[in-house]
Amino acid sequence: MPQRADGVHLLVLAKAPVAGRVKTRLCPPFTPDEAAQLAEAALRDTLAAVAGTPAVARTVVLDGRPGDWLPPSFSVLPQRGGGLDERLAAAYDDAWAQAAAPLLLVGMDTPQLTPALLTAAVGQLLSAGTDAVLGLAADGGWWALGLRRPDASLLLDVPMSTDRTGAAQSARLAGAGLRVALLPELTDVDDAEDAGAVAAQCPASRFAEVHRALAGAAPGTERAQRVGA
Repeated sequence: MPQRADGVHLLVLAKAPVAGRVKTRLCPPFTPDEAAQLAEAALRDTLAAVAGTPAVARTVVLDGRPGDWLPPSFSVLPQRGGGLDERLAAAYDDAWAQAAAPLLLVGMDTPQLTPALLTAAVGQLLSAGTDAVLGLAADGGWWALGLRRPDASLLLDVPMSTDRTGAAQSARLAGAGLRVALLPELTDVDDAEDAGAVAAQCPASRFAEVHRALAGAAPGTERAQRVGA
């Protein structure tokens, strides 16, 4: 029988939604300020999904300063390290020191996340015969990685932000002898086309609301066509 789904520490790897520092691949057609609005909406949606998922702890691993988007039920750990692989490895190590429980990390780029999807993911992680869970992204990366116990060697030197990152991470886990369960594939919000597709998948979300407002009220306008509305 699976263990209780609240026996996990949920992590969100995030960057503070500051114009010019976040979601720069959305520009153009969005302005830096609009990209930051979309990033904040995605972050709020992600945190709401995590807040609705049973867990022993919830932590934002943050690049930047917390804002009013941070729910009171979350603790904050600063990101540390150079490349993304180093920052991920440090996130798992620091979170384990904070609460020694299995860890499930997601990014802030999948506002279509729901508590049901996350609860199923942590249930898989806590099931007998599973050491890790991995959610691959449509662009070749990954959107979630759950580990029973952190190990820097599982992340360090894995090539990040490429169309082979997910495959490389999967191979690293398998090479370490871990029993890996795959989660559903999701689309990250990286560019304007992704933003339009994801907004359509979760029309009731904050992200979709902000996207509709920024795309323009009338579908078919030049602005709407450029941003994927």
